[in-house]
Amino acid sequence: MEDEVERRQIQQILELDDEELQIEEVESLLESSDDDRDATGVVSPDHFTFNTHLASLHSYLGEVDDTRHRSAFWDGGAVLNLPLFYLEGVVLFPEATLPLRVIEPNFVAAVNRAMTQVDAPYTMGVVRGYRDSNDGPLRLAKVGTTAEIRQYRPVEDGSINVVTRGQQRFCLRRCWIDAEGAPFGEIQIIEEDIPFRTPRDAYAKLVPLNNLRGQQILSLNALSHGGRNDENDSEANSEESFENELTQTERRIHQSAIGACYDSDRTDESTSSADDNKLSESDSQSGSPCDTDSTFLGSSPSGHKKQVRNSDLGIGTKSMARKVAEPRSHLSSTLSRAFAPVWVYRMYDSFCLAQKAADMWKQIVGTPSMDGFVKKPDLLSFYIASKIPISDPTRQELLEIDGVSYRLRREIELLERLDRVRCKICKTVIARRSDMLVMSTDGPMGAYVNSYGYVHEVMTFGKAKGLVTSGRPHEEYSWFPGYAWTIINCASCDVQMGWLFTATNEKLKPKSFWGIRSSQVKDEMR
Repeated sequence: MEDEVERRQIQQILELDDEELQIEEVESLLESSDDDRDATGVVSPDHFTFNTHLASLHSYLGEVDDTRHRSAFWDGGAVLNLPLFYLEGVVLFPEATLPLRVIEPNFVAAVNRAMTQVDAPYTMGVVRGYRDSNDGPLRLAKVGTTAEIRQYRPVEDGSINVVTRGQQRFCLRRCWIDAEGAPFGEIQIIEEDIPFRTPRDAYAKLVPLNNLRGQQILSLNALSHGGRNDENDSEANSEESFENELTQTERRIHQSAIGACYDSDRTDESTSSADDNKLSESDSQSGSPCDTDSTFLGSSPSGHKKQVRNSDLGIGTKSMARKVAEPRSHLSSTLSRAFAPVWVYRMYDSFCLAQKAADMWKQIVGTPSMDGFVKKPDLLSFYIASKIPISDPTRQELLEIDGVSYRLRREIELLERLDRVRCKICKTVIARRSDMLVMSTDGPMGAYVNSYGYVHEVMTFGKAKGLVTSGRPHEEYSWFPGYAWTIINCASCDVQMGWLFTATNEKLKPKSFWGIRSSQVKDEMR
């Protein structure tokens, strides 16, 4: 009996030693990985030798044939019957790549039907599957994306290797199983809005409104000149009548908005001289809400005449502005008599939002250039939604948002507030947003399929914590050529979180990185 107890104790000690050895290996890899990072936490180009184009090719699938077919886009509101592909933990966005290893007979039938159907050839619908609880029934999201089959290769064992690309969002109206066992769905294409730019004449055709401080001096001028300028008197009376019609709360909001615009103008003093030189030039060109406020003022004939008419009084000029407060830009003495301040319109200008989102994304990820996306806000909104390191329920939320500006605003909010990535089960901190690492031309997040046909959306990080390895490294079927993968679990709750990738070649850098499953993380906003 004593021998049996002693044997069990020895076995437990050996298991503990093995676990400690795995943790030590992870920590040593972390230390070596830190050597490849600069002071900002980003991997230095000198310490990055991996070809990121390799990961986006999905070469682990073997040879696949290009279908050489490109589907036409359907009009918004069009109703179609398409073979359906539902995946747990996966959200497909337009323009995103989705690789598939189709093994299950019903999905094999769905892919074959998609290849031969007449109405929508080479196209199927992809929707996210989810469960309310671990043992609950599988449910399908109401909004999905059509997927065009770009590459296709049947395998000898009856499976199919496929590479698809997202096309258009749709609403799932109903679904069923056809006679061959293939899942089908009746879908309705969602009509996408055209990216919105605030029209310049939303401001140019409206009379300038003197700000609060300028209004006081206007009143003094009116008294000193004995009311010789009836037009200016009428403007002041108009402004008084406008404010008199407001409630006390509305008047307070109106005045605070004017004050906010005044403060915003003061911050632009460093560039005011350049704005002054270009003011007349910008008035003759088409403006954008992303430019300085001068593009909205004095651009119409009526606005120009008003400025000339007030020039002798100093109203709405830079000289008048300096009398009120110095330093101060030439814009601070006149504000748009629009229904809301300029910054309110900018909040929903798709192109301004696209520029802000692109700048934030570049700072976080280090993408070389986003200029092409900025000119196409709708594509940028889908690109960021498909790459941002958030949980799949939040990504589904982004997919379901109608309106480019609303989607971009939500993404900017997430980029501003998203900080830590936590385990979905035990809430242990796994990584930070600043630890993201781009290992593919598709970005820091991408979809990959394993040899068993399971699709995983994986975020790549240069640093992570609270994880332990399980098993030994494997080189076969690696999503990142030249790297071996090892399963990693949460150290607190032992749930499978993803994989640790380690270089098999000493010259390959980074030496290691982490692939975290998006379906296993919980978002934390700061």
